Amino acid sequence: MSQRRVIIIGGGPAGLMAAGRAAEAGAETLVLEKMKRPGRKLCITGKGRCNITNIAEIKDFLAHFSTSGKFLRQAFHQFFNTDLIKFLEQLGLELVFERGGRVFPASGKAPDVLKVLLEWARNCGVEMNTTSPVEKLLTHENRVTGVVSGGRTLHCHAIVLATGGASYPVTGSTGDGYLLAEALGHSIVPIRPALVPLVTAGDIAGKMAELNLRNILVRLYINGKKRREAFGEVVFAAFGLTGPAILTLSSEIVDAILDKDKVTVSLDLKPALDEKKLDARLLRDFETRGKEDFSSVLRGLLPREMVPVCIEQTGIGAERKVNTITAKERRRLRVWLKDFRFEITGHRPFAEAIVTAGGINTREIDPRTMESRLIKGLYLAGEVLDIQGDTGGYNLQAAFSTGWLAGHAAAKAD
Repeated sequence: MSQRRVIIIGGGPAGLMAAGRAAEAGAETLVLEKMKRPGRKLCITGKGRCNITNIAEIKDFLAHFSTSGKFLRQAFHQFFNTDLIKFLEQLGLELVFERGGRVFPASGKAPDVLKVLLEWARNCGVEMNTTSPVEKLLTHENRVTGVVSGGRTLHCHAIVLATGGASYPVTGSTGDGYLLAEALGHSIVPIRPALVPLVTAGDIAGKMAELNLRNILVRLYINGKKRREAFGEVVFAAFGLTGPAILTLSSEIVDAILDKDKVTVSLDLKPALDEKKLDARLLRDFETRGKEDFSSVLRGLLPREMVPVCIEQTGIGAERKVNTITAKERRRLRVWLKDFRFEITGHRPFAEAIVTAGGINTREIDPRTMESRLIKGLYLAGEVLDIQGDTGGYNLQAAFSTGWLAGHAAAKAD
């Protein structure tokens, strides 16, 4: 056995970055991936387009990770978005920059990102073993000595655990890393779905299924108190609500549901207009189109799929001539347009969550190296850790940054 052999468990973004970096730093590097092909989850991120990172400054970037942002500061200072962009472009991957600072491959194809990462890793000398699940991590006197995979014992001087979380289990993220780490004494912050669609009461959302709204202001209320808001895209589904603005709020909502709190989401369908301006707009429409039916005028205000829902919720008849609508009824419409409410009763399963909240407790990890504080030579990276950010490229950057740092430190380990 080489004196400096690193075994990477998991062939996702964190694992591949760790593997290539460890090999570049001079270590004999082996990746053990339990699936037939590495990087399956990477290939479906960003609706198959792969939102690689975000160009936000580090302070703003960290704010998108809530309580886990502080832990990531060291990794981001050593390998951040500008480093990742330069790295991928040097590998020949053309990138594009879109609204909200999001970065994608110019081809719009996530597999292109995986392709350049695999080529880079192989060119660095990384050995890749697929269909190779790891059953156990081996230690001696609180130091890693190897792994058991497929009944074989493989020795090494360092391990990078990068098995992912528990979201999208069909891609191989089935929570294996939690069990491996827990067996060595690590504590696991309870896992739950994050960036996950929400289930709403009643059938209102279902009546507008597949309708996609842009530039919507979403307000979150927990036990009647406003807690947070997000601006962006909202998508209606048969079960409830999804889309980037909803996913951004979902982590806090999942926790509130677990605490049995009452959760309500309010959609401001006309965020560019305050109450006064919206009322002036409605008055103008009603005066100029006074002899038209209410449903006809609504089609100038709302997407077609929303018109019957608005009529039902406001209680204003579809065939009412708008010049007969009272000030009280107009106010009811105005309030609905600015405060369209949904009671949240649940969330979709891990199979539909983009990332996993919870995971290996970061207090047990050295943020300067990603090494375990409990087991020498054990490094951890990516979604297996208790780190989760908003949608928009933040989570993938965290995987690449922690993977880079873990691989570099593992190769240099004593």
